[in-house]
Parts: sequence; C-alpha cells; structure tokens
Amino acid sequence: MNRCPVIAIIGPGLLGGSLALALRARHPNADIRLWARRPEAVAEIAAHPMAVSATTSLSDAVTGAEWVILATPVGVMPTLAAQIANADFAHNCLITDVGSVKGALVHQLEQIFSTGRGRFIGSHPMAGSEKTGLSAAREDLFQGANCIVTPTPSTSAADKQAVIAFWQSLGCRVLSLSPEEHDEKVARISHLPHLVAAVTTLAALRHHPDSLACSGGGFRDSTRVASGDPELWTGIIRENQPAVLAALRDEMDTLRELLEIVEGMDEGKLRDFLAEAKSHRDRLPSGASIYGND
Repeated sequence: MNRCPVIAIIGPGLLGGSLALALRARHPNADIRLWARRPEAVAEIAAHPMAVSATTSLSDAVTGAEWVILATPVGVMPTLAAQIANADFAHNCLITDVGSVKGALVHQLEQIFSTGRGRFIGSHPMAGSEKTGLSAAREDLFQGANCIVTPTPSTSAADKQAVIAFWQSLGCRVLSLSPEEHDEKVARISHLPHLVAAVTTLAALRHHPDSLACSGGGFRDSTRVASGDPELWTGIIRENQPAVLAALRDEMDTLRELLEIVEGMDEGKLRDFLAEAKSHRDRLPSGASIYGND
C-alpha cells in the first residue's frame, strides 16, 4: 500500500486490535476504523492509545473503505458480510479476513460480496495468543508470522498480489494455498496441537491436580494453547471437522505406536521414534512468531 487508504477492521479483539496497532505504526496517515458490536468495546478503543476511530455502526465503518478486514469469529462472518455486501465501499475495495477455517467460508463470502462493489480474498495470519481481547493486542503480532492467502479460480492475479502485499507490509511471510488445502494443513499444525494440548492437560491433571505444583517450562510450553477460549475453539473445530478428524486419527495411530514401544520397552525403537520427531520439529524456522489461538 503506497497510498493512505481507508481501512475498516471488523472486530476489536486480539487480532483486530493488533491489526489496528500495526497499521497505525506502518501507515500513520491512513484512516483506520474499528467496528465493535458493544458500546463498551467502542469506549475501550477510544481510551486506547492506538488513535483510531471506533463505532458500533457497520455502515459508518465501511463507507468509503478501500480495505475491509473481517476479524471476528468465523461463525459470524457470513452474517456480517451480508450486512455490508452492498455498502458504499470505495471503488475496487478488497475484503479479506483473519479466520482459521477457509473451505466453505471463502466460497460463501465470495458469493455474498459478488453482488456489490467489494471483492473477497481469504487470508489467515498465523499469529495470535491464548489470550483474547483488545488488552492483549500487540503492534508486532504479525512480524515474522506466516500468513496464508487463499485465492480461488475467480480471484484475479492483481487482487491476489494486493492482498499478499498488504500482509507483507505488516511483516508477514506470505504463502498461497487453495481454501481446501489450507484447511487440511492448518488442521494439523494448529487445530490438532490445540486439541492435543487439551488432552495432555487433562491426562496430567484431571485425576492428579496437585501435580501442577511440580510443573516446569516443558509442561507450560506444551499446554499453553489449552488456555484458549473454549467457545472460539468449539466453533473452529466444528467448521473444520473433516480435516480435524483425519488429523486426530493420525494422532491416535501415533500414540498407539508409542504405547506399544513403551510397553515393550524397546529402547532402539523409542530412540528412533524420538529422533524422527526431533528431526521434523527442528525444521521449524527460527524466529517464528508465538502462535496460539488463530
């Protein structure tokens, strides 16, 4: 973005608030508008030093916007999209989102926005935290984070490149996947780890809660995302159920493999099992941003 656009962010939580902070820092002359459903949230934004305008009016937020970013839970995006689909956007307005499930959602939002002046292209910045709300927002949340852009056959090359450039301007490393491929991959590197963190927490503490007094960094690191919002994650798993089920079945097969190794106490197989895991984990790029809820 070489000029100073009007940017509407729909949703004032961790990601929406972090977007506002990052955009204000990198595009100080932009007209950044943040929409919130509740007047209390608007008051919180007004008191925040991010210096952006806030409103409970969707129309006021998006009128004249050249960019609209949907930063709400995935389940409410279609309803909000339908309310603003025919708004008086700026010419060639681009709409994107930060949702962690794409599949049916991208095609649904493309159809909703096809009736008006805006065009939708899905995005998923792999950045977040187990914490939620505007108070957890950070200006550097997207710096060094991966962001997946999910074009479809109807997406123009120019629009795809514009969305890529938008996220790159915030410090993201951007890759492009189809919505379906996105859901398959993210089920394994985001949704599965969240569920496994929940399982590890329950297996460790459900019947032995006093064990928590002995915990160290390993337990904290491996279960951090289990502190995420249960309502948010229920919606994510529901929306991506088929891919999550496939990942969970692979998880169970791998656990059965490990159980057999430990039951037989085959040190060679155990060493190989751990070495293979270490080899895959060591490929994680250094400097990757902390990632929790998406």
